[in-house]
Amino acid sequence: MNTIKKEKKVKVKAELHPRNKHKERYNFEELIKSSPELKQYIILNKYNSDSIDFSNPESVKALNKALLLHFYAIESWDIPEGFLCPPIPGRADYIHLVADLLSGGDESKIPKGNTVTCLDIGTGANLVYPIIGVSEYDWNFIGSDIDPISIDWAKEILAKNKNLASKIEIKLQKNADAIFKGVLSKSQKINISICNPPFHSSLKKSQAGTLRKLSNLKGEKVVNVSKNFGGTNNELWCVGGEKRFISNMINESLEYKTNCEWFTTIVSDRDSLKSLYKTLEKVNPTAIKTIPMGQGNKTSRILAWTFKKA
Repeated sequence: MNTIKKEKKVKVKAELHPRNKHKERYNFEELIKSSPELKQYIILNKYNSDSIDFSNPESVKALNKALLLHFYAIESWDIPEGFLCPPIPGRADYIHLVADLLSGGDESKIPKGNTVTCLDIGTGANLVYPIIGVSEYDWNFIGSDIDPISIDWAKEILAKNKNLASKIEIKLQKNADAIFKGVLSKSQKINISICNPPFHSSLKKSQAGTLRKLSNLKGEKVVNVSKNFGGTNNELWCVGGEKRFISNMINESLEYKTNCEWFTTIVSDRDSLKSLYKTLEKVNPTAIKTIPMGQGNKTSRILAWTFKKA
């Protein structure tokens, strides 16, 4: 039988955004009250504190279900086997940071409600960015993806959570080489676009990265990738990796410069920035921002650019 160990002292994750609901350690006792299914996955970590096995995809999925229900009132959420199960705290940080971007740095001016429409490029089967954005700021979202399976599962999440249905539109991107074309019309206006692009440049590199991640989580060398861990091919890799994907996004953004106030994307590899800055110089935006992100043991950043006049 699993038992829940109460934490006497709560440690704050200083690297997360001040408005992030996940700044503190997970309160597993409270999460299990919301989602009893999580209890079977509770273990004691090396610090003798309650945790889960983060190398086990079923444990991670159960934790995500509990977090989405407890903090964001999502009654029904699931993803198909083999699809990306994203870390909720990091996803929430991206949403809070782009909210700051839209406010111009003035928290009292963060826009909320139907005044904001956000395009989530590659929304995936999990639909996590729109879920958090609707819950935290009541924004409208367009979620696009090239994978019909992801589209179907995202629509299923909407169908089972009526609080999301009127706020999120799901669109299939039929052209795998396009970003905005086929999703936005020439006259359609949005406030911001977000994206967590595929990082790796090949399947082989993607699998090697997954093995490293699993080995770090388990504290021992892992030689086989679990088929239901860590994402499908199009979620994790594309030809040229994130550098090429984001470069294509930057070049295409020029054609949609009057449609969108701010274009943004996560850049996982710091070494990609130099090349991406050069690509941005060619399209001549009026402003470029690089916003640091802290996600557990990983440091990342958001690259943002705009063509709007000051």
